[in-house]
Parts: sequence; C-alpha cells; structure tokens
Amino acid sequence: MREPITVACVQAEPVVLDLDATLDKLALLTAEARGAGATLAVFPETFVSVYPSSVWARAFAGWADPRAKAVFARIAASAVEIPGPAVDRLGAIAAEHGVWLVTGVNEVDRGTLYNALLYFSPEGALALRHRKLVPTNHERLIWGQGDGGGLRALETPIGRIGGLICWENYMPLARFALYESGVEIYVASTADDGDAWQSTLVHIARESRAFVVAPSHFQRASAYPDDFQLAAELEGADVIGRGGSAILGPDGAYLAGPLYDEEGILYAELEPDRLFEERQRFDPAGHYHRPDVLQLTVRPQ
Repeated sequence: MREPITVACVQAEPVVLDLDATLDKLALLTAEARGAGATLAVFPETFVSVYPSSVWARAFAGWADPRAKAVFARIAASAVEIPGPAVDRLGAIAAEHGVWLVTGVNEVDRGTLYNALLYFSPEGALALRHRKLVPTNHERLIWGQGDGGGLRALETPIGRIGGLICWENYMPLARFALYESGVEIYVASTADDGDAWQSTLVHIARESRAFVVAPSHFQRASAYPDDFQLAAELEGADVIGRGGSAILGPDGAYLAGPLYDEEGILYAELEPDRLFEERQRFDPAGHYHRPDVLQLTVRPQ
C-alpha cells in the first residue's frame, strides 16, 4: 500500500437462488460503495447466490431425499461457471464503477459445486480465484474440496489483497501462505455469525499485521422463494444468519462494525503507515520469521 484507500464491507442477503437478480443487487451495492469513495468492495461468502445454511442443508444427509436433490440442482443453476456470462457480468460491474471487486460465489464445474472467492480488477478482469480448501461440517454434503490456486496475495495498485473463506481461517498453514505472499488487506468472508468469530478476526489482524475486511452473510427465512423445496426446514425461523461484518486494523482494533441483524455497508479508510507501525514489533513472514527453521510448501493445483 502506498496511499490511503477506502474499503466497503458489504453485509447483504442475495436474491436467493436467482443468479441474475443477485447480480443486479450486487451492481447496485457496488455503485453505492463507489459513490461513498470506496475503491475496494467486498461481498460475503457465496453471496452469489445462496449460502447453504445448516438450518436446511442438514437434509442433504439423506442422500436419496428428492428435496435435497432438487435444491442441489437449483444451487447449480444459480451458480457461476468460469468462464461464463456471470463472470463477464461481474467483471463489467467492476469496470463500470472502477473498483476492485471481491465476492463469494457458488462455482459450478461440471457436476461439482465449489465455494469460491473471486477477485475482479477495475478493468473487469478476473484476477484471482480461490476455492475453499475444506468445506465445514454440513457444507461437505454440497461443496467439493478446493485447491491451492488462490493461496496467495494479489499484487494490486491499492495493496496486496488476499483471503480465506470462513473456517479456512482456522487453518494455520493457509493463513501463513497469505502472510508469506505479503498480504496487506486480508479478506475473511464468512457465514459464521457467532460471537466467537469476532475473537478470530481480532487474532488474524494481530497475527497478520494486516487490515482485515470480513463481510458476513445475512440471511432471513423470508428471503427464500415460495417454491423452495426445503421450505419445511425453515418453518418458524426468522433470521438464520445475523451477520457480524467488520473491518479491523493491523493492531486488532475495530475500524467499523461488527454489524448484526440488518443489511448495510461498512466503510473504513486504510492508512498504509499503520502496517509499518504494527509490523515494527512483529512481522509474521519478515523479521519475526525463521525460514531457516520453518518452511511452507504450497501446491497451487
């Protein structure tokens, strides 16, 4: 980072299982963020276009349940294929507003779904894709395992940007892969709305000595379409993902948030001097690292 930048951390629910309408909403929110001065806009885990909440995804444990099969097909139909029209649209949104755009998506590759984080440049190019390495708990009934292709920070004019998805952030070697590549803006997109997650964000900020931008999924049962095949699992539910989005400095202090129980956009100005100030005492891949003793090997594919 050479200059201060404004980042936007978006907490919003998608138009569940509707790819085109979700992209329309993402475009409006990106325009709002750019209008507020943001040059980086970050959206939650699988914002495009549904996060498989444990409230209903537990039905996938019955592999022969026709309702679960139908929902899987709908997730695939509303997922992003690379290359494909949805990627082109996301790139066009980034280019139209001149921002770096990072969003979580359900990615479909033949018959497999992946939890992916996509990075788009202000020129509209897909600059980086990261697939979640290990889906968590019920997620394993829906997503395949990712690879190491996105375990690095992306060099950009606004700083080195990289990130992990939800409980990947509990994987020490995955975090260190980002540290070793010089991450300065650490994206921690998630669907974890628990209080303990905030402690994780503070630790990551202090360990990485980077800025942390952590958009969290916000979901209400009322957002699901009337013909959702697993609607019975949502009966009596209201908010099934309360958010908790936040932006933190490299000392672990909150710059914005956490935000709960509503949609909103958090903003913060990131000052590059803060990185140096906090790394004076601790730099996890610099003067506080011992590569002569400890080394990490990452296989990109």
